[in-house]
Amino acid sequence: MTLQITVYSKSACPQCDSAKKLLQSRSLPFEEIKIDDEAERLAFYAKCGPSVRQMPQVFINNQRVGGLAGLQAALAQIGQ
Repeated sequence: MTLQITVYSKSACPQCDSAKKLLQSRSLPFEEIKIDDEAERLAFYAKCGPSVRQMPQVFINNQRVGGLAGLQAALAQIGQ
């Protein structure tokens, strides 16, 4: 099963770095999209839903799994 993973991140974000390192440590390829502009980031949060207010936001196969904790849970669930 091929996973399409996208990590939406921002610069100087320790959680973003941790999520990317986790994926790299498991040799899982991912696309990173940096959103450093505050207005763009707020618009992105609005599209994700009212509870989204932090980076990173990780999507696996176009489904949002959330931040670092969500990524860890999703990888455990799919056996990665």
